[in-house]
Amino acid sequence: MASAASQQQSKLPPAWQPKRRQLLLMLMMQATAAYFPTDLLDSRSHGQPPFESFLTSAIKELEGLASSTPKLHALLSRAVSDPVTLASEIRSSPLAALASLFGNPTAVANSSYPIAVAHGMGDSCFNPGMKSITKFAGTALNTYSVCLPTADNLIMDTIKGFLHTMDASVDDFAKRVRADPKLANGFNAFGLSQGNNIIRGYIAKYNDPPVRSFLSICGINAGVAAFPHCSPKTPVVGIVCEVLTEVLGDLAYNPLVQSILFQANYFRDPTKTNSTPYLRHSELAKWNGETGEDMSAHKANWAKTQRFVWVMGTEDTMVWPREGEHWAAPTDKYPKDLSALPMKQTRWYTEDTFGLRTAEEAGKNFFETFKGEHIRFTEAELQQWLVKHFV
Repeated sequence: MASAASQQQSKLPPAWQPKRRQLLLMLMMQATAAYFPTDLLDSRSHGQPPFESFLTSAIKELEGLASSTPKLHALLSRAVSDPVTLASEIRSSPLAALASLFGNPTAVANSSYPIAVAHGMGDSCFNPGMKSITKFAGTALNTYSVCLPTADNLIMDTIKGFLHTMDASVDDFAKRVRADPKLANGFNAFGLSQGNNIIRGYIAKYNDPPVRSFLSICGINAGVAAFPHCSPKTPVVGIVCEVLTEVLGDLAYNPLVQSILFQANYFRDPTKTNSTPYLRHSELAKWNGETGEDMSAHKANWAKTQRFVWVMGTEDTMVWPREGEHWAAPTDKYPKDLSALPMKQTRWYTEDTFGLRTAEEAGKNFFETFKGEHIRFTEAELQQWLVKHFV
């Protein structure tokens, strides 16, 4: 009689059998690298216990998490045993931001810079929608365009939009940028939904080769204070919402949770922004300069980009508050006051923590809106933004 593990593995297509161990190692290494200081992992040079002991500790941490977060633990197990089904469930999640199918542009302009594109959660560069929107942008400006995934295939690219951190995704993006000779002299870039977090992170951490103009469409750059589409009122919740509901409470800024979930990285609970766990472990807090760390290198990289375009959907119910797409944030009176604090009143602007105010004073920030839901802009609107800001 076949074991449970072999029965699970038999669900995978033949081509995916070798990738099972690869995915397990990716998840383990990702959690270990984030949870333990880098210098501790080089055991032989420091005379410390072997690396295997740290990996064992990380695995025990994941096992220990199972009692308080059984849904997350089960999801991680399924990512190894049945990634095909898990990727399908992520794509069908209420939080999935799938690009619409685009046709051909009505006119053609000319840009001297190529275009790089980043997809949203649940989507993939290998999906028809992202392929079509990438082709549309390149055709509209008569230039090279490419969608940069975080993995080499549809399944992994989809899963890593959920079980991969913002920082790790930025590193993946940078590797692909630098491997593409057509992007070597700089490029324009636009993202959909959380794809903008990746481009924003690349600009702050690398920006070499530089992003000339950045078009952020429904970007979650300022984070979210809630996930409205995971409300109990939503007819079909699914595994993604179940996991986020389970961990985005007291465990939101647990270092292990932060080392696993992309969405936990940009979750910004207004009631905890002054708490030690948030300031110590939140990736978004570090990116936004809320921790007091030296941001001079990030500011220097931010200054290399000539234009930032922040696009908000006026009927967006996916990002809360939607004004965060224009760098607004909840007030310190939340939850009694659900209004949004305008960008110029936020701490990251007034203290210029990562370069946003400097960009504004230099005339580099531009703000656009469209009437519609999350990333549900029209072909005409996208073409207008591309011509206006990329040419």
